[in-house]
Amino acid sequence: MASHPNRRTVIKNILAGTAAAGAAGALSSFVPEVKEAEEVALKNNINHSVCRWCYKELSLDELCAAAKNIGIKGIDLVGPKEWPTLKKYGLDSPMCNGAEINLTDGFNDPQYHATLLKNYSEMIPLVAKAGYKNLICFSGNRRGKDDETGWANCVKGLTPLLEVAAKHKVVLVMELLNSKINHKDYQCDRTAWGVTLAKKLGSENFKLLFDIYHMQIDEGDIIRNITDNHTYIAHYHTGGVPGRNEIDDTQELYYPAVMRAIKATGFKGYVAQEFVPKQADKLASLRKAIQICDV
Repeated sequence: MASHPNRRTVIKNILAGTAAAGAAGALSSFVPEVKEAEEVALKNNINHSVCRWCYKELSLDELCAAAKNIGIKGIDLVGPKEWPTLKKYGLDSPMCNGAEINLTDGFNDPQYHATLLKNYSEMIPLVAKAGYKNLICFSGNRRGKDDETGWANCVKGLTPLLEVAAKHKVVLVMELLNSKINHKDYQCDRTAWGVTLAKKLGSENFKLLFDIYHMQIDEGDIIRNITDNHTYIAHYHTGGVPGRNEIDDTQELYYPAVMRAIKATGFKGYVAQEFVPKQADKLASLRKAIQICDV
């Protein structure tokens, strides 16, 4: 009789071990083991970038050196004063900034058109001269404007600039931002809104920045929206949901599948990490994110 409890214990332990091993296997497929850059050869199916503002505690030189070591090819959201530092490290500037007023005062409001025309007319040639391509722009907040009014105002404000952009082979890229949590009242807050604007403009010099974090919050259905609308997308940003932190198994999106969907569209642009690391070793978090997205 004494042998039966022991047998049951043994079986229970075996089953528990099997379950633990299965769970570990599932996690390892989501979060690859973090290794030193020289031990990991990136597949180069995804061009990796990282957003400058997420690493404010590092100097730009420090971030560039770390990015180069990890295998990152570019630094997002920097302007002309910072481009020489990127060039020193042989890094690209895949999404330039510096012409926008801010995130709330944009092309959907005619009162800002004169300022935006001046800013972008001056910045577009600088982007081209530096050898870069993409320059970020924003719709601005609704402030009571319906969709049709917002689209019409954006078309009016952007059309003359697209002639300048075409001349210099620069693309104006409007970012999709969530209006639920981070950017209340922002108008270009759905893929369909941005795509409709792109169709109205009818120019290869206007595209969208598909921020995966923002669109997961406002609409979800990430892979379908990428697949159906990829021809209008010039650039991608990442971020864990909820919280905009690490893109590992602490959040709800499965980034390897999202990256595979982007790869399947034939996309040749950049995917930039735009999460705010919670871990003490922020660069280890960045390295892990690159490995997760390297499909």
